[in-house]
Amino acid sequence: MVEYTGAFKAAAVQAEPVWLDADATIDKSIGLIEEAARAGAQLIAFPETFVPGYPWWLWLDSPAAGMRFVGRYHENSLTLDGPRFRRLLDAARANSIAVVLGFSERGGGSLYMGQAVVSADGKLVGARRKLKPTHVERTMFGEGDGSDLVVHDTELGRVGALCCWEHLQPLTKYAMFSQHEQVHVAAWPSFSVYKGAAYALGPEVNTAASQIYAAEGQVFVLAPCAVVGEAAVELFCDTPVKQQLLQRGGGFARIYGPDGSPLADPLPEDAEGILYADIDLTAIPFAKAAADPVGHYARPDVTRLLLNRAERRPVEYGTHAALPAEHFDDAEAIVTEREREREREATAVG
Repeated sequence: MVEYTGAFKAAAVQAEPVWLDADATIDKSIGLIEEAARAGAQLIAFPETFVPGYPWWLWLDSPAAGMRFVGRYHENSLTLDGPRFRRLLDAARANSIAVVLGFSERGGGSLYMGQAVVSADGKLVGARRKLKPTHVERTMFGEGDGSDLVVHDTELGRVGALCCWEHLQPLTKYAMFSQHEQVHVAAWPSFSVYKGAAYALGPEVNTAASQIYAAEGQVFVLAPCAVVGEAAVELFCDTPVKQQLLQRGGGFARIYGPDGSPLADPLPEDAEGILYADIDLTAIPFAKAAADPVGHYARPDVTRLLLNRAERRPVEYGTHAALPAEHFDDAEAIVTEREREREREATAVG
């Protein structure tokens, strides 16, 4: 593991996407990248599914009623090897700024809530998919797996990212902490739905989740957050009831230090802009001196985490000997035999 002790300026976006329009939202994203770079930022973080916008119709009506948006959303979702994503890589390189993007990823016929870490020279450092889409999100998006629950070594430090309510999953957080994360992007959609009726969906809980992540893991947290404006209401709210359910505003971008302290003054919730903060990685050891959750403050003799980093594939290609029939009643034996097969294949390749 590489040790990083540098300082740099970071940026967290609070903005409204151009709903269901990937090209226009990428144009806007590039404009924000350029603005942050001019301000001296070396890292910029974007909200959850910023491209092509969070699918708010999921919270406003039945899955059947929302089908009218599905085709358009699918078409405007990104592939990592596509020309749209390439534009973002090029923008990072042209402006010498690292980017952590929230986007809807298209994989074959399925969609995933993706995050990508892009280096300042325009290289894809890593991409991940949200482990468990929340509530109604599961009618639209598939699940990720442990293979991309990774903290990345970058020129700025060890950078990781999670989406939205993954910050309410204690074991997921601990898996990130265990990789000695230094800078974390907590990507959120706007806090605009069911205002006043569902406290856990509001800014009080969600901003607290970002802040406690910083304090628990002793990491810097960039928490970009989108905004719902008039364009979203016009697109998604075709009845008075829907207009009551989805409110304008909802932008609550934040930046926190490794002791949980706020590092940037918030914008008004209906305002678009960029939050900036100076990140000094030498502050992290002081925060960890009191309670490093995966070091001196851990009790592995009492509680430990099992992290499955295997990629889940619906099809495995290759020729394998059939397992004895009795193994099919013994899940542990099946797993063990598969591990042995992979070891034999790796040895053969080597």
